[in-house]
Formats: sequence, structure tokens, C-alpha cells
Amino acid sequence: MNKLKFHILFLILFLGWSCKNETSQNTAIDEVSAEVEIYNDINRVEPPNWWTGFKSNKLQLLVQHDNIGTATPSVKANGISLVEVHKADSPNYLFLDLNIEPNAKAGNFNLVFTFDDQTELKQTYTLKERQQAAEDFIGFNSSDVMYLITPDRFANANPENDSVEGLHETAVDRTNDYARHGGDIAGITQHLDYIEKMGFTAIWPSPLLTNDMPQASYHGYAMTDFYEVDPRFGTLEDYKTLASEAKKRGIKLVMDQVANHCGSYHWWMEDLPFKDWLNFQDEFLKGEKLITSNHRRTVNQDDYASKADTALMSKGWFVSSMPDLNQQNPFLATYLIQNSIWWVETLALGGIRQDTYPYPDKAFMSDWAGAIMNEYPNFNIVGEEWSNNPLLIAYWQQGAKNKDGYESNLKSTMDFAMKDHLVAGLKEPETWGTGLVKIYDGLSNDFHYPSPENLLVFPDNHDMDRVFTQFDEDITNTKMALSYMLMLPRIPQIYYGTEILMQNTAKPGDHGLIRTDFPGGWQGDAMNAFTGEGLSAEALDMQEYLKKLLNYRKLSKAIHEGKTVHFAPENNMYVLFRILDAEVVVHILNKNESPVDLDLSRFKELGLEGKRFRNIIEGYSVEWKDTLKLEQKGSYIFSTRL
Repeated sequence: MNKLKFHILFLILFLGWSCKNETSQNTAIDEVSAEVEIYNDINRVEPPNWWTGFKSNKLQLLVQHDNIGTATPSVKANGISLVEVHKADSPNYLFLDLNIEPNAKAGNFNLVFTFDDQTELKQTYTLKERQQAAEDFIGFNSSDVMYLITPDRFANANPENDSVEGLHETAVDRTNDYARHGGDIAGITQHLDYIEKMGFTAIWPSPLLTNDMPQASYHGYAMTDFYEVDPRFGTLEDYKTLASEAKKRGIKLVMDQVANHCGSYHWWMEDLPFKDWLNFQDEFLKGEKLITSNHRRTVNQDDYASKADTALMSKGWFVSSMPDLNQQNPFLATYLIQNSIWWVETLALGGIRQDTYPYPDKAFMSDWAGAIMNEYPNFNIVGEEWSNNPLLIAYWQQGAKNKDGYESNLKSTMDFAMKDHLVAGLKEPETWGTGLVKIYDGLSNDFHYPSPENLLVFPDNHDMDRVFTQFDEDITNTKMALSYMLMLPRIPQIYYGTEILMQNTAKPGDHGLIRTDFPGGWQGDAMNAFTGEGLSAEALDMQEYLKKLLNYRKLSKAIHEGKTVHFAPENNMYVLFRILDAEVVVHILNKNESPVDLDLSRFKELGLEGKRFRNIIEGYSVEWKDTLKLEQKGSYIFSTRL
């Protein structure tokens, strides 16, 4: 009995499921309807399954099989009709437009492909019932704090999947910062209790799909299959388990997706469907020098940008190992939109983080975000725009009054500007134009954002020096930055290991070192950050500090949705208030090295005289009177919620 027949027999008899094909065990495992005989003749059909009950009744299937373009497809199923058949430039593809009527029932139906000699190939396709209403897909918001994880470097719960035969990179070497280290999906699931107790309410793992590249495949951003979980991370069932177990703990799962590019070893690179599937495809096929992006992202907004610069930015390859996808090809555009919706539905996601947001065709990105938000009105997507210019950041946010009329349909963008303001403001000396005023002025730019509370703010991430390194390993400045960030009208994101002062000081800018293994994630680690064993006193203190802050923030409506008032820095101190009804949160950044009295009369407009406040870190209480003594440099957080 060959392997394919074995899988079919095993899955039907013992699990009642069907697999898409022999090579995609992690992808499409669906319930089998007894009324339909099951076939798996076709090499690849994507999306591997779909659902009933979407607002849009359109579904386009990519069908890939030898000479399938010469066959005539047909569908016989109640409520499902084959509207149009599209041949590709390659004879090995067909694109089928299906219409799924509102009365279509969940279950299996067969796609039949008839060749000129009357031979047939059949493929069983499954429509599922949706497990929750579209309105119940609640995206991350300002009540959340997101924990960013590089999965290969977080925890290895299943060493058996460290090396998978048949993939280009199989070696695991924890001494090599750019090799795979063995962290996996089960490792994240295994430590969800830790994440919950720390106070995080959302997790963002960097991409978990197959990244079958010959080197540095651990990061996941050069995907070689958009529908398959990388077997070195686990299986689709592992991914679903992570999602469901996170949800039980009130933790939203955010998926890192990439619409701009794929990896050069993607399965379709051997036989591209259309002549324009990639940008600069001819140059690639002829073996000529690859044309990479100029990375001049401002061409998306620049009235004066040349056509040459504009084309090179969006069409040039991000790097030579990441083919740039041409979203102006309508079949690829539909493929990418459906892929995102498939993952939202499959995992019941709490959000999407879209990589390199300004690089793809921007009209497509509007359509992409619009299609997802149309299906899931309470969902959220954050786009990566690496800019410290609020004008550029705001351009990509939904509701921006853009001169060119562009509407992104994107709720959230990444606030790189505030990160820069925080670092500069805390490291610079205090003068009229430097120091804390940089932070104050930075926040004052919120007038330009359509919804500043939907911006994602962070002190660092997987692509930049860790915050502790940015502050030259100054613990006080690191705490000040983190505490201020957590008080803002924003959605905060913290990179794994920040809570234990992980750093990359020995090699600034080195991505491999930035993405260091989380201690305790591997059996035999000398230190264990999950239990505290072996951590330094400073690391334990920071962990406890963040734990208190995060768990306070989790319950603070004033921080989630309250009014923000801040006062211009004076005497090396900057004070910010978050206010909602009876709850008032006061955040003070104090750069004075010696004890100082903060004059409270300056804040009389807020009517706080006589109110009692508790220091949420130290626990002591104070009455709001004339002055407040600050004993040392650092951040102070007070709350009326005693």
C-alpha cells in the first residue's frame, strides 16, 4: 500500500478527516461527509478548504497539477456553482471561480477535471461551518499588551521536530545565532501560564509557516508555503491548540503575515503560474542580476516622486532571496486575500501583523485590509511602517485625511516615532529643546492620527537593538521607558526577554543576537526565566516590576480608554495623567538624581486636591496636597484605585 492510500485510509477510518494531499499533512484536514466518495487525485488545491456564511459568496481556487490547464473542470453540488474557469500561462494551473450561495450546506463535494481523452481526475473539497460569528472575532485593542515572540528562540517543547528530513536546513545549532535552535509552537503553548501571569493579553509570534530556505530560516519571513505550518515548529493542530489554549486564558493570538514577498524556494518558483506573478520576473528567469527595492517608502505619499523611484520601491525585491510578489496580478491578489481570511477563520485569530506594509502595491493593500475588515468588523490589523515621521505613520491609518484620497482600511500602524522619542528623551540632557520635551512633543503629535489609541507602541522588537542595549544597560531608564509606554493611549508591545533585561550589547544591530534564546526554554538551561531560577537580582526585579505594571494595566479602564492630559516638562520632570470617571492614573518621569519636591499646584485644573493615591509599584499611599516628594530618579505611577 503506497503512502497516499495509507494516509487516506487511516484518516477516513480512524479520524473521519481527509487530507489535501500527500505533502500537506499540516494544512487541510477536514471533516468527511459520508454522502460523498473521497478523492485526492490533484496535487494542490488552495485554499485547501472554505466555509459557508461569509458576506462574500465568491471563492477562487488555485488548482496545480501536471497539465491541468488542458482539462475541463466541473462541479456538482447544491448551492455551489462554477462561474468561470481561468487558464494560466503555465499549463499546470487552473483558477476556478466558485459561487457559494447562502443556502450552501457544509460538507464535501467533488471537483471533476475531464481531459480530452475523457479520463478524469477528481478532488474532494470541503466547506465547513463557521465556529463563531464574524462579530465575535475581537481584535487586539488599547486594553491589550502584546508579547512579541521569536518562536525558534523561545522554548523547545518537542525536540523530535528540531530536524525534519527533506528540508534544506536541518541542523540545529544553538551556538550559531543564525541557525535554527529548535523552539516550537508547543513551547509557546507550554508557557502560556507564564505569559498570562505576567499580564500579557495578546501574543504575536513571528511567522510559523514553512520557511524551507537553505540558511537563516529560523525567522520565518521568507515563506515557501502560505498554507503549511513549518514542521520544525509543529503541525496545524499544534497551531490550533496554541490558539485555543491562549483564548482560554484571555490571550489573543496575532498572526504575522507577509503579502509583499515569499522565499526563493517557494514551491511555485519552479513553475510560476503567470508571466507576471513576480515583479522583475523576466530578470529572475534569465538569471540576470536581481533588482532590489530602493526602500524609499516616502514615494507612497510624495507629490514629487519620480515614476522610476516609485516603481523601484514597490516592485524591487526586498532582498535577493525574497521574490517580490506582484499584487497587480488579480489572481495573486485574490490568493493573498483568501489566504489571510483562511488563517483568521482556521485559528480564530485576534489580529494580524502585516510585515513591510508600504512595500506592496498600495491599492492592493487597501483592498486586502478592506476585505478582511468587511468580513470581521471587530478585528484588527497592524501594519509595519518603519518611519519616525508621524506624517507617514498616519497616512496608513484608517480615516486619515490624505491629500491623494487614499483610504487604507487599516486600523493600526506601528509607532516607530514614539520609540525614538522615548530613547532620545531619556538619554539626552535636559535643555529647552532636548530631553523630556522630546517625549512631550512626540505625544503632542497625536492630533494628526485618526485614532492614536490604535497605534502599536514598543520600546524595541525583533529587528532592532533590545531596549536595554539602547539605554546602555541603564535599568532606571529602561523602566522609565517601559512604564511611560504602558500608560499611553496606545496598544503596547513588548519583546520576549525584555522582562529579564535581555540585551545584545556585544553586537549592536546583530539580528541573531537580538533574537537570543529565552533562558529556561531548553532542557538543561542554567537559568530559567519561567521559574526565576538562576536569574540575577536585577533581572528578577525587572520581571516583577513589569508584572505589577502589566497586571495593573490589565484592569485599568482609565489607561484603556480614559482621557489623556500631560504637562510640559519642568525641572527635569514630566507628568502625564489618564482619567476616566473616578479612576485617575498619574505617571511621572523624574530625571533628578537627588530628592526633589514636585509642586502639585500646577495641576489644580484636574481637581485632585485631597484625593488619595497609591503607588502601584511600591504600594504606599499619598494624599494629593501641596507637594509630592520624589526620592530618586525614575518613574512613579500613582492611582486613585486603592
